[in-house]
Amino acid sequence: MNISETNSTGGRVLLDYDGSIAFVTLSHPGRLNAITVFMWQELQRIFTQLSTNQALRCVVLRGEGGNFAAGADIREFPTQRADLAGVQHYHTRVLAPALSAIASCIHPVLAQIHGVCVGGGLEIASQCDLRIASSNARFGVPINRLGFPMAPDEMRGLLALAGRAVTLEILLEGRVFDADEAMSKGLLTRVLPEFEVEADVMRTARRLASGAPLAARINKQTVARLCAEHEPLSEAELQSMFSYAQSRDHHEGVQAFLAGSQPVFTGE
Repeated sequence: MNISETNSTGGRVLLDYDGSIAFVTLSHPGRLNAITVFMWQELQRIFTQLSTNQALRCVVLRGEGGNFAAGADIREFPTQRADLAGVQHYHTRVLAPALSAIASCIHPVLAQIHGVCVGGGLEIASQCDLRIASSNARFGVPINRLGFPMAPDEMRGLLALAGRAVTLEILLEGRVFDADEAMSKGLLTRVLPEFEVEADVMRTARRLASGAPLAARINKQTVARLCAEHEPLSEAELQSMFSYAQSRDHHEGVQAFLAGSQPVFTGE
């Protein structure tokens, strides 16, 4: 069975089933599966739906056409993130609920990663329980070139996975790096040659599906509880973190990207 919805941007999220295994596929042809607002909303809807399906045992999250995801679709930024209110809404009401739905899915979630896995793509992969990647995959969060930081709810998964030092390295340098380096940084479960990944993902999914589902759910709940923060961020802290939205550098970075030119940052 294949379930999909789409909109005028061309991006969509596909949902398929093979017995007790669900397959969620990011699909945005010609855009390296760049994630639109509609796709973020679909991810939230689909993973919320999957968590209500007691017959499932495992979810495989993947990208279509040889790539995982090239982050959020920057073409939407001028309309979706035009000011402070838009930026805060985008990150707290669109991206954060999608990532939370993936992280809180009651079933084990396995990321199958090929090609590009950067920005929002890496944020999505960080919320999965296991990550199996092709040796040709590329990782990173080069958003410093766009003049903005990573939002708190998006950093949460990466920080939990990679720790303080690696998270800061990834964000401050803004490099794109290969799968072996991603593995050494603790971002991946394992790296395999391109032609072996799909078969290994299926073997892993079947192992997960054959385990006791209640034990898997309790393990996920326990890990989440033991890793939970003690205090949420205050409204004042959130406002401070999103204040970059009105900076010259942020607008310069987005406009330069869309124009295919080199940004000139001034610190304003």
